[in-house]
Amino acid sequence: MAAQGPNAGFDPNAHLQRLLTTDVGEPFPRSFFRNVRDLIHPRRLPPLEVTSKPIPTQEIWGLYGGHETSSGALSLALHGLVIGLLLLAGTNPKVRSVIKEQIDLIAPDLAPYRAPSHGGGGGGDRSPLPPSKGRLPKLASKQFVPPSVTRVENPKLPMDPTLIIPPDANIPRIDMDILGDPLAKFGIASNGPGSGGGIGTGRGGGIGPGSGPGYGPGSGGGIGGGVYLIGGGVTGPSLIYKVEPEYSEQARKAKFQGTVILLIVVDDHGKPRDARVVRPLGLGLDESALEAVMKWRFTPGKKDGKAVAVQATIEVNFRLL
Repeated sequence: MAAQGPNAGFDPNAHLQRLLTTDVGEPFPRSFFRNVRDLIHPRRLPPLEVTSKPIPTQEIWGLYGGHETSSGALSLALHGLVIGLLLLAGTNPKVRSVIKEQIDLIAPDLAPYRAPSHGGGGGGDRSPLPPSKGRLPKLASKQFVPPSVTRVENPKLPMDPTLIIPPDANIPRIDMDILGDPLAKFGIASNGPGSGGGIGTGRGGGIGPGSGPGYGPGSGGGIGGGVYLIGGGVTGPSLIYKVEPEYSEQARKAKFQGTVILLIVVDDHGKPRDARVVRPLGLGLDESALEAVMKWRFTPGKKDGKAVAVQATIEVNFRLL
């Protein structure tokens, strides 16, 4: 008998079939297992049909445009041209003379380069006895009273005896109350057989066998043959003519560079003397520097407007291109 009421004509089997059917019309269990199978073993797709042709493109590494060989040769030629111009400039005598050395006249640091003392004055009062041993008086730029082993009692105008020597000069120092020659022998107090005041066998109001108000053998004051040090009122010499030192063949082959330092005395006529190397380089550069510097000429250094012999340091720098 057929059902009646609101559910009349309802087919439960047909309704269940509709619930288990996907949008594409396939039953749910069949579609699920197919998806699992495709996940584990995917189906092979047919090969794609290529309908397009490759299009040539430009080089991505530059703008050579297929001329890599010619561009490389051009670059090499340009580099060679630049190097050739540099070498050509280096062979120019003027350029080489500027590059290979730079020569400076500087005030010396006399701590490591101090020359031995040779003197700069002498004196005496014609005493038959040799000068006696004692300390040197004060060092000053001017002298008003020469040194003496005898003291004047109650002088009207007391003034200390002095020697004209730069205050920073390296002089012998001994601990004695009386004045005298530090290098003399002990004996009876005597100013010595010299003349002109002072102490010694020379003349001029100094101490020693020299001439002038300085100390030791030599003349002109100061110490070391009358040599002054730059500073303390003493001006340094100025270079007015120079000869360029030659680069030795040994140093050139070894491509050796460096600085030679010379210690020289420029006398009161502007001529160098007593040159010696205080920082050598070797390979013939020391001899070249000495030979050249001895041909130089200077405006002499001055003290109180008067030309004097001055000690100075010369730096000769040898540089290759």
